Amino acid sequence: MDHPCHKCGHIVEDGKPFCLQCGAPQIRVAMPEASSQPVSAGDGAMPVLDPEVGAVFPGIQSGALPVPVAHTLRSCVLAAAVAVGLTLLGLNPFVAALGTGFLAVVFSRRHSPGTAIRATAGARLGALSGLIFFGISTILQILALAVLHKGAEIRSEMIDAFQKAVARYPGPELQPVLDFVKSPNGFAFMMVASLIVGCVAFVVLGGVGGALGATLLRRSDRP
Repeated sequence: MDHPCHKCGHIVEDGKPFCLQCGAPQIRVAMPEASSQPVSAGDGAMPVLDPEVGAVFPGIQSGALPVPVAHTLRSCVLAAAVAVGLTLLGLNPFVAALGTGFLAVVFSRRHSPGTAIRATAGARLGALSGLIFFGISTILQILALAVLHKGAEIRSEMIDAFQKAVARYPGPELQPVLDFVKSPNGFAFMMVASLIVGCVAFVVLGGVGGALGATLLRRSDRP
């Protein structure tokens, strides 16, 4: 049976693959129309886009998806700022470093409700917050030294503390070390060494606090 061409309307003999008038192909494949309605994730088909979390796939809870980087940095900076404030009020810096990791997990959960943070992710959050806490504290101490001119006082306190430590274990082999610490180069070496040790301690303590916080908060979420 002849049929009209879908493009130009010319009558085409049935079985001809092309129109003799315009050359349009006469074999057409009908494609199913895509549904504009969102598909539920429970149907096991396509993901549903969530503006806050992203794609939620069947079998994967939204809380298991990674937290946005902006939320992570914001949580760590806020936790470090709180820890700095507590140290200014008299809290031990190492205790504050432990607490900043815990606070980073708490603030991260508030920024992304329903997010389940594992211990390893909490340790990374805590380590980052501990590093930020160390950086802020170091900058504030440098500014205080520059404004208040307490460099000589701090040097005297460090030498006195080292002398007391040497007095507990008297011996001729420690005297050269004490003389080196009293020299300008020795004092600079001690300052750099204390900064390195402090940085490592803050990062480690922050990581421990973050891991503990993630573990405790996940347990509290269980029914």
